[in-house]
Amino acid sequence: MLNAREAASAKPAIIRRRKSFSIVKTLVLLLLSVLVVTQLYPLVWLAIYSLKTNEEILSGRFFALPHVLQWKNFTDAIDAGHYFQYLKNSVFVTVVTMVCVLFLSSLAAYAITRFKWKYGNVVMVIFLIGMMIPMQATLLPLMIIFKHMHILNTHLALILPYIAFQTPVAVFILSGFMRSIPAEIEESAVVDGAGVFKIFTGIMLPISVPPMMTVCILTFINIWNEYILAATFISSERLKTLPFGVNSFVSQYSVNYGAIGAFLVLGALPVIIIYFLLADKITKGMVAGAVKG
Repeated sequence: MLNAREAASAKPAIIRRRKSFSIVKTLVLLLLSVLVVTQLYPLVWLAIYSLKTNEEILSGRFFALPHVLQWKNFTDAIDAGHYFQYLKNSVFVTVVTMVCVLFLSSLAAYAITRFKWKYGNVVMVIFLIGMMIPMQATLLPLMIIFKHMHILNTHLALILPYIAFQTPVAVFILSGFMRSIPAEIEESAVVDGAGVFKIFTGIMLPISVPPMMTVCILTFINIWNEYILAATFISSERLKTLPFGVNSFVSQYSVNYGAIGAFLVLGALPVIIIYFLLADKITKGMVAGAVKG
């Protein structure tokens, strides 16, 4: 009898919990739907924009679909915008930067987290301070330094600062993961006769693949569309990177807005493809070292 009464009194509480859970779930789904719309709408709008004529774009009807799809805008973007030439330069600068950032950050993170030396925390703080320095604040000093080094108007003038600004973030991500790796793994390798280099290349790097993929993706996204340093240090047409292609459609008396939109679509396409293919690895890499196993 008592159990029946307790069960009867517990039912309203269960119903209230279910209702509150349902309300929270609905609010979360609504919030996520709003975020999806706000994130996808600019991409959809840009795709529509790239298929319009100048008259349709300047008419002020931003949400109207084009009467006739202007595929010629993409042809103009590729030809007049020197798309493949700028694409080659962007790929070269980005890939070299990614390789160097991975190499330097993995070594630094391994030394900071796995070696017992009194300056390890100091070095880590220095890297963290590097994350706080805005890239724009270094333009004038870098211009003077690169002028004396005679590397202005070369890809090296872009690669060096890109490495400097991306390495602190990479060290932060990789060191967080490497701290979670049990020390017993290294101790077993030492017993088997492995040295520091063998442990690093044969054990630590293979285990650290998820955060390294995260570093690669974040570095790619940050470098691919960078414009300020490239505009400051590069003046030669044959060395310019992809963001400069937009300038090809702006003259003194006219602007080809449709071709600009098409060029922006082509420029964003590699980033979108890579991000959607590897998006899950960003999440896995960021949380890989959050819980120590």
